Amino acid sequence: MKARGWNKLDVILVTGDAYVDHPSFGVAMVGRYLESLGVKVGIIDMPDINKKEDFTRLGTPRWFFGVTSGNLDSMIMRFTGMKKPRSDDSYVPGGKAGLRPKRAVIAYCNKIRETFKESNILIGGLEASLRRFAHYDYWDDRVRRSLLLDSKADLLLYGMAEKPMQQIVEAMQEGKKLSELRGILGTCAAISPEERKELGENALTIPSFEEVIDKKEKYARASKLIHLNQNPESSKTLTQKHGNRYLCCYPPVEMMAEKELDAVFNLPFIREPHPKYEKNSIPAFEMIRFSVTAMRGCFGGCSFCALTVHQGKAIQSRSASSIVQEVEKVTQMEGFTGYVSDIGGPTANMYKLRCTDPKTEAVCKRISCVHPKICKLLDVDHSAQIEMLKKARSVKGVKKVFIASGVRYDLANKSPEYMKELVKYHISGQLKVAPEHTDPEVLDVMRKPGIEEYETFKKMFEKTTKEAGLEQYLVPYFISAHPGCGLKEQIGLAEWMKKNNLRVRQVQDFIPAPMTLAADIYYTGIDPITGKKVHSAKDEKEKRFQRSLMQYFKPENAQTVRDALHQAGRNDLIGYGRKQLVPFYRKELNPKRPFHGSGKGRKK
Repeated sequence: MKARGWNKLDVILVTGDAYVDHPSFGVAMVGRYLESLGVKVGIIDMPDINKKEDFTRLGTPRWFFGVTSGNLDSMIMRFTGMKKPRSDDSYVPGGKAGLRPKRAVIAYCNKIRETFKESNILIGGLEASLRRFAHYDYWDDRVRRSLLLDSKADLLLYGMAEKPMQQIVEAMQEGKKLSELRGILGTCAAISPEERKELGENALTIPSFEEVIDKKEKYARASKLIHLNQNPESSKTLTQKHGNRYLCCYPPVEMMAEKELDAVFNLPFIREPHPKYEKNSIPAFEMIRFSVTAMRGCFGGCSFCALTVHQGKAIQSRSASSIVQEVEKVTQMEGFTGYVSDIGGPTANMYKLRCTDPKTEAVCKRISCVHPKICKLLDVDHSAQIEMLKKARSVKGVKKVFIASGVRYDLANKSPEYMKELVKYHISGQLKVAPEHTDPEVLDVMRKPGIEEYETFKKMFEKTTKEAGLEQYLVPYFISAHPGCGLKEQIGLAEWMKKNNLRVRQVQDFIPAPMTLAADIYYTGIDPITGKKVHSAKDEKEKRFQRSLMQYFKPENAQTVRDALHQAGRNDLIGYGRKQLVPFYRKELNPKRPFHGSGKGRKK
């Protein structure tokens, strides 16, 4: 501030993450964008809520504080799916756990209100996006109010921030306050009953906070209306009563044009953490240090994923020339050895894929463009991505461009040419894919393709790898205890793994992230879109059973797997044959089939 001759900042951003000036970090993106608008902006990172001086270090902003928990929801960063404290936090120096407060947005807002009583507060980021309506909170095991009301902020910004932030800045320049702003796409405001009446039929009222905490059917109804109103071109303003006020959520922000997105990613990022961290590395930065984001959005619509309700369903892609320019910048970074770690986004191979019928797209309310089958109007041509990757790997100083973002294999199956390019040039030895499960009913709840699509992809991958003369492997990911999955379905997954000689090293426990369809199914026992009743594993015992079944081969899991199989009536899977998952206890052996400790004895 002194170097620039600034006595006071216009905006101060507060984040729970360490500050990394890289386009993969939300606060850096917003800060650089505000700077490009001529705004005097400063950033407070990882403030200690017990230290007033952490919040006063940059003085009082002229316009407002912008508060975010960071790149992820603070409760997910603090706790595992089993509600145990995490041992690390990848977005802070050294990965040290516990520096980020629980419910960080509320905690930071409370401290700002205590310290700066008259300051305006704008909240945003993923935590604000996922908690903008009344929502089920897994850690409290209850429905909480909109984060806008719980934080006592003046305005909530959800989704991608650039376009609404520009309108907010223009309003500030006109002398307005955040609490006065109305009608800005991508924002939520608290309004009076009189203001709600003025909206008339232009707004749709969903079940109130009081109704959704009283009846799960009402909660499911609200969830359905929220998820069917995510299309920027056709969605209505949604209002939800909370006591004597209404939460007013305006439709999602319009897509950015290619030139606009290019301009945002071309802002002058240093692409390094703030120098004050010195030698304490930030794990999340190390992962994406030499990566490039090619697109935003995801039309996969997986029920457990928050991307659609945050970044949107439509794919917003950068131009190939903009991506190549960033790759050239990456080659100039200190420590770059010739390997670009990733060019991708939420999904690796959705670059430039769009609906072929703009009129249909404008009114479409499908949750997913690829479930239950790939929409016939979806352009699945991978040629634009193939050409972009060819240009990127041709940049001087680049030895190889890897694809680390997850590949959507049902789309890749439509493009043998993409598979050849991927296998030959863009894999570091392992390729991540996410079948998540094998049972058709569980996959239907997940909004994922059938396991046969994965098996088709696997055959194509292995064939193409062999033809290229390479040794490369698929790394499939699966989720334990997802809604729709009981012991029967999980045992089926374990049998499939045994049949396919697959031993997964890591298991992802299902976490009901706020506002995702899967979280709403978990809480209500109802699929909001179909109205069907769905089972969810909620007690610790069943969750432990499901987790152990996914790693049935581990000796330490043997007893738990036996207990699970006993309970499910599948004792046929206990023994020493090819199909059995775990061995007998010695005392459980059938006396008619004595065990002598040799291979011949087992055969007899």
